Amino acid sequence: MSRRAMIRAVVAILLIVTALAFRPDRALQVATGNVALTLCSEVFVSGLPADLVYAQSLAPNPGLRLLGPLLRHKIDRTHRAVDATWAGLFASRATYRGAAGCRLTYGESPKPAVVVTPPSLRRDALAGPSPVQTDNPALIAALDHVFVEPAHPPHRWVRAVVIVQHGKIVAERYAPGVAVDTPLLGYSASKTAINALVGVLVRHGRLDVTAPAPVAAWKDGDPRRAITLDNLLRMTSGLRVEERDTGFDPTSRMMFIEPDMAAYAASRQLKAKPGERFEYASPNTLIAAAIVRQQVGGSRADVLNFARRELFDPLGMRGVVFETDAAGTPIGSTRMLAPARDWARLGLLYLHDGVADGRRILPEGWVAYSTRATLGSDYGAGLWTNDSENANARGRVRGGMPRDAYFASGRLGQRIYVMPSQDLVIVRMGATWSEDFDIEGDLRLIREAIAALEPAPRP
Repeated sequence: MSRRAMIRAVVAILLIVTALAFRPDRALQVATGNVALTLCSEVFVSGLPADLVYAQSLAPNPGLRLLGPLLRHKIDRTHRAVDATWAGLFASRATYRGAAGCRLTYGESPKPAVVVTPPSLRRDALAGPSPVQTDNPALIAALDHVFVEPAHPPHRWVRAVVIVQHGKIVAERYAPGVAVDTPLLGYSASKTAINALVGVLVRHGRLDVTAPAPVAAWKDGDPRRAITLDNLLRMTSGLRVEERDTGFDPTSRMMFIEPDMAAYAASRQLKAKPGERFEYASPNTLIAAAIVRQQVGGSRADVLNFARRELFDPLGMRGVVFETDAAGTPIGSTRMLAPARDWARLGLLYLHDGVADGRRILPEGWVAYSTRATLGSDYGAGLWTNDSENANARGRVRGGMPRDAYFASGRLGQRIYVMPSQDLVIVRMGATWSEDFDIEGDLRLIREAIAALEPAPRP
């Protein structure tokens, strides 16, 4: 063999080994799955125009931009499905299933889940059917600042802001095409709903966050048996479940390739001793969500009905759509959709220490537990917190957010801020592609809202 031929052979072998290691086919499958599911949810659940969804929620994604014009999608309005492909290959399909939202399908067309919504006599105390208009000029200016678009990308594309003080909406505003009852995708703000569902089961005495997590796959002698529900909620499980949003990482694979997301997450091995390292990663939440499902009956309908009966209905959250994976587990990391007002209602539950309309939903002390910082981070157990010496928390306090504030936070700027010292909840939903999802804009909104709602101190 000539030297040139040998070099070519070595290069070919290296390319093959690299392809096997990095699995570009999986990354392409992740991309088509992301396109199909996002379009399905925001078109068929949220009711947003398909072109707007693609332009705001998908097109700015750097990874999708790299795939260029070979990444295509088709919306089937007759069957309420979305197909996405790359180069005619790596096809993904997501279908709309009514009250259960959208789901990626794996060669089958799932039937809609049966979801029972019990009648409720609870009166909606937040506001009437129309957006609340304020005559407070300072609040109007604050909302103007939130919705103004920069001259150049990254865009903010704010879709909804709701400001609630003393249990009433004092101001709200929506983007064109978004209404008070439009379900909006919460991304990682969904994790707070899983925190609440775990809390309900703790109050019922059916779960203990300090005990080993009841995962059947973790047998006696398996070091993962040491993982507790607290570790899962606090992202200290030590599992190899990195979240990088690259298409190659375990979280990307879980979200857009694996039909049983929690089983895949639970199959990952340890890289650190449980409880010793904080690493934010959505597979932890999927394992917790699967535990909730198993505790309440095991089926998709069981868990969705439980969530509605024990959490959403008592809070008056009538517009929630909680999407599940093929195994029936709520995708509690990222796939809950709800109107902005309903996200505010979830924030009010935490503001009121787990009590809604005089009824205790979460156990006493649960909010304090959930907002206590984990290790050296500014993350609690399903909520981010300012009650921490972490640099991010200190920066938010310097930026005008109260020290006692905590918040749910999701990709592209889905945030539910809870500020007990101000008796205030602010919801901000959007499709914001800046690196920090416009936290500076949120801090300005919080500063201006507090100044507008509370008299300025005398000099």
